[in-house]
Amino acid sequence: MTEFLLEYGLFLTKSLTVLVFLLILLSAVAAMAVRQRRVGEQGRLEVRRLNDRIDDMRHLLMRHVLDGKRYRKEAKAEARARKKEGGADRRRVWVVRFQGDLQAHAVEHLRQEITAILSFAREGDEVVACIESPGGMVHGYGLAASQLHRVRSRDGLKLTVAVDKVAASGGYLMACLGERILAAPFALVGSIGVVAQIPNVHRLLKRNDIDFEVLTAGEYKRTLTVFGQNTEEGRAKFLEELEDIHALFKEYVVEARPQLDVAKVATGEAWYGRRALELGLVDELLTSDAYLADACVEADVLEVRWVEHRNPVERLMHQGAESFALAAERLWLRWRDRSSWTG
Repeated sequence: MTEFLLEYGLFLTKSLTVLVFLLILLSAVAAMAVRQRRVGEQGRLEVRRLNDRIDDMRHLLMRHVLDGKRYRKEAKAEARARKKEGGADRRRVWVVRFQGDLQAHAVEHLRQEITAILSFAREGDEVVACIESPGGMVHGYGLAASQLHRVRSRDGLKLTVAVDKVAASGGYLMACLGERILAAPFALVGSIGVVAQIPNVHRLLKRNDIDFEVLTAGEYKRTLTVFGQNTEEGRAKFLEELEDIHALFKEYVVEARPQLDVAKVATGEAWYGRRALELGLVDELLTSDAYLADACVEADVLEVRWVEHRNPVERLMHQGAESFALAAERLWLRWRDRSSWTG
């Protein structure tokens, strides 16, 4: 029995070694493929007309509910009405969706989508940004907010933000730019605050006689570290930097929503939709589905998505990375308070 277990353990070790080697090899191949690809070949723009999607669902129900003669009659009447409307110069509603993670990776797609929309949108059009994010890193969400600011800065365009689940911290940094902010009744909104959590293992290293040198040039090149011995001076400087980021966050929100009592809401707290409406963080309780369905009645509603080109190896690696990032984010969300590094 002992020999069997030893052989099985050896076999398992070899198998894991081969698996790790294959993963490293696949990662190297995928990275090489990405580096060799030209910028113009990295993705494509997809546009879907949401009016057609709603029409298709309605016609499916009509075919199951109405008898054949009545269905054909109503379908013909609808087709005539659509043909008549075709000559009218209907306004357009452009839809983008931002699914945020800690690093705000979706900004790479958002910047392409916004660039495409601004190249063709005309006066009177509307951009609806559907945001779902609990927040993350300052620089990532700062760039994402800047993409929406491009829309808001364009004369003649209207920017509407819809929050169905959560737009907290960096998510609200983006959402506050909407000239009109919609939220579902139980969407989590706000968290205008900043947090940074850094472990320190200096005492553990010291107990085991392990030295760790931190060499810097510049008084505040390092404030708090993971391995070195932290000082009160470094801790005070780090807190000063956090307060400055918080101040920048509040200034940005006030510029976008001057009617907001920022001193009341910039406490790091987050509120559900109805309370957020009372505090002025949002303008209306409404889901994105309801808003876009109503818009389809009198406008062409076009969802714009930037889709990356990936070969099978890249798709496999990307799915693995996404799964790991999602697991890490869920673990992080369990023990963090209701704010994030972006505020």
